[in-house]
Parts: sequence; structure tokens; C-alpha cells
Amino acid sequence: MTSNPSASPDVLVIGGGLVGSALAYGLAREGARVTVLDEGDGGLRASRGNFGLVWIQGKGYGLTPYARWSRSSAVRWPALAAGLLDDAGIDVALRQPGGFHICFSDDEMAERQKRLSALQAEIGDYPFELLDHRELRERLPGIGPAVAGASYSPMDGHVNPLKLLRALHTAMQSRGVQLVSGERAERIAAERGGFAVQGRRGAYRAARVVLAAGLGNRALAPLVGLHAPVAPNRGQVLVSERVAPFLHYPTINVRQTDEGTVQFGDSMENAGFDDLTTTPVLRDIARRGVRAFPLLQHVRLVRMWAALRVYSADGFPIYDQSEAHPGAFVVTCHSGVTLAAAHALRLAPWIAGAPMPDELPAFSARRFVSHSAPAAEPIPAH
Repeated sequence: MTSNPSASPDVLVIGGGLVGSALAYGLAREGARVTVLDEGDGGLRASRGNFGLVWIQGKGYGLTPYARWSRSSAVRWPALAAGLLDDAGIDVALRQPGGFHICFSDDEMAERQKRLSALQAEIGDYPFELLDHRELRERLPGIGPAVAGASYSPMDGHVNPLKLLRALHTAMQSRGVQLVSGERAERIAAERGGFAVQGRRGAYRAARVVLAAGLGNRALAPLVGLHAPVAPNRGQVLVSERVAPFLHYPTINVRQTDEGTVQFGDSMENAGFDDLTTTPVLRDIARRGVRAFPLLQHVRLVRMWAALRVYSADGFPIYDQSEAHPGAFVVTCHSGVTLAAAHALRLAPWIAGAPMPDELPAFSARRFVSHSAPAAEPIPAH
């Protein structure tokens, strides 16, 4: 903590979750001096409640730049994983064998055909397959009779999200990032040469400030002439005991982790800031998981939790630099795992002064003022 301008960092990142940490790591790789203010475990901690998917198929339906942005992150993920292994010594268990979106009816299959075909027509290089039950069973022998089929794309994969957050924190600090834990930003003011941030425990100054505070961005953004219309969306997750390997591909609602446990989760609820689990939703999640893979019906569940995702008004990311106060940025999205590579390797260089990536203008919050954007596909946070 400091109020001495001579000791100020180049960039102050508000938020130490997956989004803020990926940006801080990327900025440090660019040679910037960075301080991260992390609210700590008293915060909402969306980064600790996600499903761990690096997921591309279906994303960007109705907003093509988002499909391209997500794909650009997936192809950069191996470089991010390698960098984290070098800088932190942590293997985040990245696996990209492709992934399956399981469908339980012909109507769901038809909707997958519609969405993925539209994206393929717009983008071109957008591989996918639609598999009926027999074809799917050849790929996933444990699939249940209630499953109609699935879409498959080789673009998809998954990681261990808790190892990812730990690796980002370790790697960014190994590159000189100062992490201030237990600090909540309360006020931000533009001043000559940069920005002053008042936290609960101290004052901070930097030439640039990045708002990566998740749901907290809604209140912080207007302080520097930005707009972040984000709201909570609750997702609930179940985790089983470790079982013998049976699922070598991630699916949209069931995945086996690198440690052998099985994660179940595909709920989306508008529950305000209530982050408690509820038995009816957990029951439905478990039922869908067992319908998909009947061999799981006797597996013991060992953990459950709920977390609040960060959703914009249309479900797509918000990336902006303030026009009124250049040097202030807002970064928010609900896919902090999928987009971690894009944040570290494409967005961070832009914040540091590199040219803006081509996709970014589509994600300005000005879209909420100028016109109505289509809604993103409702999928779990990744």
C-alpha cells in the first residue's frame, strides 16, 4: 500500500479473480509494473465456482465477433498453459480433445444444428459434427438411453480452474506483480497523470486502472466515465468422489476432472445475490447427469456449492476504455476460464498500449445505449 507517486505502479488492477489475474499476468509479461487489489474471500468469488470448461461451440450466435474472440482464446490456451508452467511450476491440466453438448430430444438436436450451422456459415473455419445416439455411443460408451445425440466440436476442452487461479496468482507475482489481499476499492478519481484509488486499507495511484471486479464493476465504472450493466446469475455445482476414468471428453453438463472426481452443473438462476445452494436445483442437476451417464447413479457426492456468475445485459463481455478518462478500462465477462488466454495474451497488450484487437469494438458498453444486441447463448460459466 502506498500513496507515494514515485512508488506507483504503471497499472492498478481492481479484482484478483480469473479475469483480473489473467490481465495482471499478461501486463507483467509486457513489462508493466502492476498492483492487484483483491477483495479476498469476503468477495463473491465467481472464480471459485465455475465449471472449468474452455468452451467454444455455440458461443457467438447472434454476435459473430464473440465467436471469433472465444476461438482466438482457445487456440492461445496452450501458450498460456506453458507460460504458467514455466512461471509458476503449476500444471493447470489443460486438455483440448474436443467436447460434446449432450441433447435429450430431437428438438434440442435441431436447435444445435441451427446454431452451429449459422456460426459455421458466418465464420467458415468452425468445425462441428452432429451425432445421433448410436454414433455418440461409439465415442462415449457410457452414454445413457435417454440421450438423443450430441454436437461435437474439436475446438473445446477443459482445465482445473482452481489450479488455474493459483497458477495465475503465483505466476504474476513471480513476474513482479504486487498482490494486495483483503482490499476493496471504494472510490476512484481521475487526477493529473493517472488515477487515485481509495481502498478500505489504503490509497493507491497508477497511470492506468483496470476494473476487473466482477459484479463490483457496476458501481465502480461510473466513477471513471464507464458503463458496466452487470448482474448476478446463480449456478450450482455438484462434485462426486473420485472414480475410475470413464469420460475422456468434457461435456456441457458433466466432466471428469484431472483428479478423477466428476463435476455436474448446468443450472442458471436469477436469484439476486443469494449464493446458497437449493435442493430442487441440485436434484435436477444430478438427475440430468445420471440420465446422461447412468453408470454414475451410485457414485457418492462429496461437495456442492453455488456461485454468482457475472452477466452483462446481453450476456456478452464488456471491454471499454473510458473516453472521459483515457487510461481507465473496464473488463467483465462470464467466461473467465475460456477467455483467460485472450485476456492475458491479447487484451493485456492493448491495455499496455498495443493496437486494439479487431473484435473489441463489438464489446463496448455503448451497445446498450445505441441499440439492442442479441442475447448470448445461455450456457454455464467457463
